[in-house]
Amino acid sequence: MQRYDATTALVVVDLQNDFADPRGSLAVEDAGRIVPFVNDQVRAARAGGALVVYSQDWHPEHTPHFAQDGGIWPVHCVQHSWGAAFHEALTVDGPVIRKGTNGEDGYSAFTMRDPVSGETVATELEGLLRTRAIRAVVACGLATDYCVKATALDAVRLGFLTSVLADGVRAVDLKPGDGDLAIAEMEEAGVTLVHEWDDGRVHHEQEL
Repeated sequence: MQRYDATTALVVVDLQNDFADPRGSLAVEDAGRIVPFVNDQVRAARAGGALVVYSQDWHPEHTPHFAQDGGIWPVHCVQHSWGAAFHEALTVDGPVIRKGTNGEDGYSAFTMRDPVSGETVATELEGLLRTRAIRAVVACGLATDYCVKATALDAVRLGFLTSVLADGVRAVDLKPGDGDLAIAEMEEAGVTLVHEWDDGRVHHEQEL
């Protein structure tokens, strides 16, 4: 099990119905299977005194992020909809960071980008972590090749010791292999990929 303490934040990325449920508009294959693992990590994080934070896509009905309005994605995670809600089996025990609320591209839990101007704005996440004197970020959730990757890369850029839980992510794989390429990109940037082995212990290169 991942080691957690008061200087660590577990960031659960976008485990929402539209991504994690087979009925969702942008469902990721096998995404629901990670929920029990993520819940175990939430319990371990809480027991170790770590901060647990959840990111949530929270889009208006119309946004340049959506294909119907000129973007690339089907309509998903519309504010107050079933699709925007967290997976019903997910343990939600911590603050929620909503992103894309004003129509931005909200991939990273740390930053959003205006799809028209390209301007980047911060979410509340970095400030929350700084206030809690967080040193290490552990990420899991959906999807490996988009929001998890963007969150992990931002965490590294902001100076956090960053890990991604291999058993707690799934990829969209719009193109076959996108998930593997995302993992390679994250590792190249300094993210540690943490694996659970058969003995139930975590083996990784960096110590949190």
